[in-house]
Amino acid sequence: MVRAAIVGLGRWGQSLVRSVQNKSDVIKFTAGYTRTRAKTEDFCAAQGVRLVDDYEALLHGRDIDAVVLATPHSQHEEQIKQAAAAGKHVFVEKPITLSHATALSAMRATDAAGVLLAVGYCRRFHPSFTDMRARIKNGRLGRLVGMVAQHTASANVFIATDNWRVQSSEAPAGAMTAVGLHALDLMIEYGGRVKDVQCNTAATLPGPAADTTSVLLRFESGISGMIFCALATGTNFSFTAYGSNGLAEVVGASLERLRLVPISTQAPSGPITAPPAEIVDYSGFDMLRAELDEFARCIVDKRSYPVPMQEVLHGMAVFDAAIESTATGQIVPVRG
Repeated sequence: MVRAAIVGLGRWGQSLVRSVQNKSDVIKFTAGYTRTRAKTEDFCAAQGVRLVDDYEALLHGRDIDAVVLATPHSQHEEQIKQAAAAGKHVFVEKPITLSHATALSAMRATDAAGVLLAVGYCRRFHPSFTDMRARIKNGRLGRLVGMVAQHTASANVFIATDNWRVQSSEAPAGAMTAVGLHALDLMIEYGGRVKDVQCNTAATLPGPAADTTSVLLRFESGISGMIFCALATGTNFSFTAYGSNGLAEVVGASLERLRLVPISTQAPSGPITAPPAEIVDYSGFDMLRAELDEFARCIVDKRSYPVPMQEVLHGMAVFDAAIESTATGQIVPVRG
């Protein structure tokens, strides 16, 4: 059993704890640290999580094997380095940091210390995307020609304007930081390296940061990609991979439905219509438990986490380009 400490006990940190506590046979949260201790004491008592007064106390704990970071993004680099120096494995919520340079620095620290570094791209573990991945790899979709993703939520409607999540310094490129990076990660996995980026943002709610983002991507392979993400509207998720033999689309706020539509095999005598779609339902899957369980198994088995760090780093290079494009209004090449 991997003994983990949770750092950051806001809404998302508590969700991570709930996903595995007293459910997983490979990982358990035994300790935690948060800047707002009084708000989380009842939660931690109910979950059997011992609260400590500072991050250093966790790092010095002999009963802690790993730390899980659900903290402001700007703190990740230093927290990862401190954990690595203390010999603790690290699971960090995305984004790993806020730039390619700081992400590379953090990764090098964990490599040098010989500890595992995992980034929380939980959608990779959902069976809808496992199925889509298999159909891309086995050729059933044919040659990949494009990808389109939408990821929206009403999160910023409920967040106070002084919350760290809506500060411009913690949310560059608008909603790309909070939700769009999930779609980008999947696109990099399926489509490879991105050549250049054009990104536009808008602020539709009161607050210091943009909450709506549109991104155009050109991949080195010739594939094109589009991402729309927003934190000021209804909750929705869709991700479509278009191939020369048909399309695969994951839809639903919980990614619960995979829709597969083959290309027509007969020339139309009238309007072009699609053949009947194949619908696969994957309701009820817990992505957070899946990613944390896998993190623990990788520690025990001494193997790499299945979200490759080179893809994470390339995603941060794309993120750098998106931030620059937002500022300049230009198409920006990806460097890294």
